[in-house]
Amino acid sequence: MQKRIAIKNHIEEIRLINQRSITALIIMALLVFILIFRLAYLQFSKHDLYTTLSQKNWLDLVPLEPTRGLIYDRNGILLAENIPVFSLDVIPYKVQNMPKMLADISRIVSLSENDIAQFQKQLKQHRRFDEILLKLRLTEEEVAKFYENQYHFPGVMIRARLLRHYPMGNTFSHVLGYIGRISIEELNDIDQSNYSATNYIGKQGIEKFYEDELHGTVGYEQAENDASGEPVRILNQIKPIPGKNIYLTLDSQLQIAAEQALTGHRGAVIAIQPQTGQVLAVVSEPGFDPNMFINGVSNIDYKNLQESPDRPLYNRAIRGLYSPASTIKPFMALGGLRYGIITPEYTIYDPGWFKLKNSSHIFHDWRHHGHGMVNLERAIAGSCDTYFWELGVKLGIIKIGENLKQFGFGDLTGIDLDEEIPGNVPTPNWKRKTKGAVWYEGDTVASAIGQGYMQITPLQLATGVSTIAMRGERFVPYLLMGQQEPGKNYNPSTPTKMEPVMLQDPNYWQAVITGMQDVVTSPEGTGHKLKGALYSVAAKTGTAQVYSRKQAANESDIINEDNIPERLRNNSLLIAFAPIDNPQIAIAVIVENSKLASLVARQVLDHYLLPKSQVPHSQVSANNVNTTIH
Repeated sequence: MQKRIAIKNHIEEIRLINQRSITALIIMALLVFILIFRLAYLQFSKHDLYTTLSQKNWLDLVPLEPTRGLIYDRNGILLAENIPVFSLDVIPYKVQNMPKMLADISRIVSLSENDIAQFQKQLKQHRRFDEILLKLRLTEEEVAKFYENQYHFPGVMIRARLLRHYPMGNTFSHVLGYIGRISIEELNDIDQSNYSATNYIGKQGIEKFYEDELHGTVGYEQAENDASGEPVRILNQIKPIPGKNIYLTLDSQLQIAAEQALTGHRGAVIAIQPQTGQVLAVVSEPGFDPNMFINGVSNIDYKNLQESPDRPLYNRAIRGLYSPASTIKPFMALGGLRYGIITPEYTIYDPGWFKLKNSSHIFHDWRHHGHGMVNLERAIAGSCDTYFWELGVKLGIIKIGENLKQFGFGDLTGIDLDEEIPGNVPTPNWKRKTKGAVWYEGDTVASAIGQGYMQITPLQLATGVSTIAMRGERFVPYLLMGQQEPGKNYNPSTPTKMEPVMLQDPNYWQAVITGMQDVVTSPEGTGHKLKGALYSVAAKTGTAQVYSRKQAANESDIINEDNIPERLRNNSLLIAFAPIDNPQIAIAVIVENSKLASLVARQVLDHYLLPKSQVPHSQVSANNVNTTIH
């Protein structure tokens, strides 16, 4: 049977085509509508955004680093400067293969492991389009080689910049501090827009405390770019505002003299102008070279500094905690006078020992046969322990603490350095909280001569003796003598007075000062190395025990201190001011494991108070050094 052939339905096909055409037209119309809507949205609603983006392809806003302010001493000697150098910088987003680039460029420019490590660290802290420092201080030969091969390294460029430099090296390391690369933590705490062109920030000392004044304000320039993003011309510029130049109260020559007096020893010297509170010298020995920290100190160098037994990174002047020993005795005497426990004429008999009531323990005076009949002035001059043990027990630890707080012990002095610590004037509550033990009367006996739990800093001792020199008048110690914006007038700082220490009878001050003068002039005075000075001086010495005799005996069969291992020997201390009637300088000296505090103090005082022609020859030759490079 023949198969039936289907006949086409033209009407149905036409209807189907029409339906599909209409659907396609509707879809096309919808798409055109969406396109028109989108174009209108971008044109009107997003006009500002895309205008800005298009301008960014054409224009670039480049931040300009402000020049960091300079630091001078009180006599205008430069302590921190900026020197011009060439650096190698990288813009990461323009570098396609960073490891290959580093390997290739190291054949042209010498890159240390520390350079690469610091660069890798900075890569994590900055945006990809920021300029990141790869190497600082290129040599002229390296600059020439790079320019010959620059076309091989897109995104790498040489920049001329100013590098911080400390011309005196170690001498001012602890007080000036140093600058270093900005860390992630610091980046979160600063005004990032103002540091958009800056890689460095003050890390310690004056550089850190006065960072806002020294840094300045960032500037900008508007650059026109070509199609490749390279700048063609500068259209507009807002110049950066340089940081302020600051002048410190420090006397660089005195600082050098104090440092040289301490050479070869560990210790600290603080010198203050009593009439104003201006700090004349802040010395902590040994020091370190702050220049090595600017570009990031290597791990090896930093480990050597940290692990050195001499602790060169430790600022002993404002952070060192020491037993004040007998240097606390003038302040104890003033406490006894202030509370009416004693008078200048009050006298005891010292047999060479002291014993508490209801106790069998005997405290032996440093002079074993005793001082005999002792009044206030003789007790200070001869440093009679028995006199001050008895006074301490009568005062009690609460009044001892209250009196010492009046002179600034146990509190921050307020000096313009962030690293200061307060020390400790112990109390029964303090011992209960920190030691979990009760306070014994024997603890009071130890505190009365500056031993036991009492700890002070050299700065506190210097401010305390300044108060004695001024008969109770007190000033906050400070380092900023003045500041000056470029092209503007110098703006000096003014001293800040504190609440004075008041005594019932102003003559009590003279009684204590006379005792301190006898420390130097009396035959039984303990400051004989200051005797013969061409100026009047009031002083008090101290010897802080670092070891026990039992401990020393374990180290050596002979108790003689010269046979004891050096780091177990006693610390020597001295506080002084001069001249007595018109105090120009007050100092505190601490020398660890040495008896040299009096000798160091004499050299410092001679240098400051005497014309160079009258300074002993050995000191003149030691101080006659090049102060530009140290």
